Amino acid sequence: MKKNIIITIVILAALGLIAFTLMNNKKENEAKTAIVAQKNASVSVKTESVTTEEVSLDFSVNGVFQPLQELNFSAEKPGRVVRVLVEEGSSVRIGQTLAIVRSEQITSDLTTAQAAYQNALTDFNRFENAYKTGGVTKQQVDQAKLNLVTSKSRLQQAKINVGDTNIKSTINGIVNKKYIEPGSVLGAATQMFEIVNVSKLKLKVAINETQVTGLKIGNAVNVTASVYPDATFAGKITFIAPKADASLNFPVEIEIANNSTNDLKAGMYGTAVFASKQQKQSMMIVSRNAFIGSVSSNQVFVAENGVAKLKTVTAGRILGDKVEIIDGLSDNEIVIVTGQINLTDGTKVDFIK
Repeated sequence: MKKNIIITIVILAALGLIAFTLMNNKKENEAKTAIVAQKNASVSVKTESVTTEEVSLDFSVNGVFQPLQELNFSAEKPGRVVRVLVEEGSSVRIGQTLAIVRSEQITSDLTTAQAAYQNALTDFNRFENAYKTGGVTKQQVDQAKLNLVTSKSRLQQAKINVGDTNIKSTINGIVNKKYIEPGSVLGAATQMFEIVNVSKLKLKVAINETQVTGLKIGNAVNVTASVYPDATFAGKITFIAPKADASLNFPVEIEIANNSTNDLKAGMYGTAVFASKQQKQSMMIVSRNAFIGSVSSNQVFVAENGVAKLKTVTAGRILGDKVEIIDGLSDNEIVIVTGQINLTDGTKVDFIK
């Protein structure tokens, strides 16, 4: 009897110890969970200070060189190519014959037009002489004259058509592509040559609204090419778009004179360096990354006492990866530059160094 009582006491003591241990573990887990939850309630961010600096107003923009002129030659009349007088890479001048095309139909039309003109000329002379002696009426003479004018017009057109069989260049440039060979049969609009003029090139760039206000047509611009980093080419602004594109930038074209060996090629990457008359200016600036979405949103988060505060600011000029702040921030304020996507006004933040 006494033995059974002792066993029962031991079992109860063991069960009590197990229950105590489980309760203690539960409290520890709840405490850890609370700490994790508290930690996860904050968002990790990087920050930078608002500063006032002497900033250079010079800026550079990248673009792609394009030829001053580019022309695709297509056949205007059907025929067969007899000779091709240029190759890819050949330099050509205005009026130079590129290829000769033969067309039996065009030759036959010229012969017919010449014969019709001679007949009309003979008839007109005969009617005009007969009219002087009263042999024909004035109406018959006028009709003969009309036939002569019509046949002469058709002869001129036939000669033009024959001239079209000599394919001639209408620009100075270099043959970039040749699509035909002797024996090629041409139909209407068959492509024959692509000619580009790279004696001068255009660099097309996009300028934002704060930068374009200081530009004028005719302004000198220094241009470099990515493949010739040590060489500088002189350019001038020839076009400033009166309307912004879909990205709210203004297309600007810069004309550059190529060197004697045409080192610049269409399709190369170039950089235009726009110099400002006022080399430096003191201004309050922040990182471009501080803005929510884009600079045009005019909204940034600042960190105050470990909490993110949403602020509306007035942005000025964009200076590379920096943006001028006209109003809304003060020197040494802490702005958040990464992690804004997870923030709302009042969110707690942790700082990443």
